[in-house]
Amino acid sequence: MTAPNHPHPPRRLHAVDDRRPSGDAHPPPGPASPVAHLSHPPPGPAFFLDEGGDQAAPTQAGPPPVPALTQPRADRHGPDQADPEAGPVRTLRLTPAALIGLRPTHWLWDQRIPHGALVLGPGREGIGKSLFCAWLTAQVTLGTLPGIHHGHPRAVLYAATEDSWERTIAGRLLVAGADLDRVYRVQVEHLGATVPLCLPRDCASLAQEIGWYGAGLVILDPLISAVDPRINVNQEELRTALEPLAALADQTGAAVFGLAHFNKAAGTDALSRVTGSRAFAAVARAAIAFARDPHAEDGSCVLSQVKNNLGRLDLPSLRYIVESVTVSTPEGPGHWGRLVITGETDTHVEALLNDTDTGPERTERDAAAGWLGDYLTVNPKSPSAEVKKAARAAGFSERTLQRACLSLRVTTSEVGFPRHTLWDLP
Repeated sequence: MTAPNHPHPPRRLHAVDDRRPSGDAHPPPGPASPVAHLSHPPPGPAFFLDEGGDQAAPTQAGPPPVPALTQPRADRHGPDQADPEAGPVRTLRLTPAALIGLRPTHWLWDQRIPHGALVLGPGREGIGKSLFCAWLTAQVTLGTLPGIHHGHPRAVLYAATEDSWERTIAGRLLVAGADLDRVYRVQVEHLGATVPLCLPRDCASLAQEIGWYGAGLVILDPLISAVDPRINVNQEELRTALEPLAALADQTGAAVFGLAHFNKAAGTDALSRVTGSRAFAAVARAAIAFARDPHAEDGSCVLSQVKNNLGRLDLPSLRYIVESVTVSTPEGPGHWGRLVITGETDTHVEALLNDTDTGPERTERDAAAGWLGDYLTVNPKSPSAEVKKAARAAGFSERTLQRACLSLRVTTSEVGFPRHTLWDLP
C-alpha cells in the first residue's frame, strides 16, 4: 500500500540505548518506564520516614506533624549524602487527598472501553478477535463509535506480530471501512534492524507518538508479544510491563486494547482462563471476552463485558458474524474477513465457555443447574445463603453451584439492612 497523505511525516519508534550491549535486541526489564515522569502528584505536605520510624519536617507549609512521629536522626543520609553504592535516593511522599483533583470517567466506546485505560480482549483462537480490532479501529478513525470521540475521527496506533500487514491486517482494515490515513503500523528500529515493541522499554517512545498523532486508541495484537521476553509472563513480575503501560494510557488519554488467549483449563469465570499471569486481568481496567456459540444456526459468536472497574458490568452481550469480502489487488483478487455486529443477545460468554466443559465436571454442573432451576422456580428471590445451604444438603459444592448460576444466568439483588443477596431466575 502507498504511504498515506498525512499532515505529519511518517515517524517510527526508536529504541536506541548506548548502554545496551551490541546485538541485544531486548534489554532486561527496568524497574520503571520513563512514562512515570509524564506528570507528578499535586503538591502537598510530604513527610519522610526513615527506617527507624522517624519523620522529617514537611516539605512545605501544612498541618503540624503527627505527634507520634519525631524528627529524623541527624545521621541519616539526605539527598546530598546518598550512598553512591545504594543507587538513587527513594523518598516517601504523602499527599492529602483533599489536594487531588477529581476526574470523571470518559469512554472510548460508551460504557465498554474506558478512555485512557488498559483493556483486555481474551478469547480462543479463530473466533474473530483480530477482526474485532479492525472493526474497532475503523470506528475510531471514522469518528462513528459512541463515546468521547464520536464525530471526531482519531488516529490509531496498531502493533501486530502474528499476522502479515500486506496479506492480512491492511486488508482487514480496508474491508472494515477504516480511514487508512489514520492507522499507523508500530515498528521499532534498533541497530539497523526492526524489532518488536518491547514493554516497558518503549513506553516513553510510544507515549510520544500518541501525542504526536493525537491517537485515541492503541491496538496490541496480542498483548503478550509486546512484553519484554525476559519478563516471565506467568509470574507477578509481569506487572513491571503492564503497570507502566496502564500509566501511559492514563497520562495520554489513549485507550490501549490488548488481545489475549484463553488456555485450555476450565474456570468459573472468563478471566481465570487467560493464558499467563493473573496480572493480565488484574491490571486491565476492563475486559471484553469472545466465544463461539455452538448452538447458533448462523455460526455467530458472542462478545461480553467480563470486567468493568470503571462502569457497569451488566451490559448486554453482542452477537457478531464474520463475512468474507473480495478485494481486487495488483496481484489478483484477495479475500478478507469482516466482523459484523448483528445485535444484542441474552447469551453470555461465560455461559458459552462453561458449556464447553466436558466429562464429570459438565455432568455435575448440568445436574446442579437442573436442581437450581427447580429450586428458584419454586422459591423465587431466595436469599443466597439459603440457596447455598440447600445446595450443600443436595450434595453440590459451592463451586459447582456457581457454575450452575452462570449457566442459568441467575440474577442477583441486594436488599435490607444489613444487606443480603437474593437470587432469582432471569
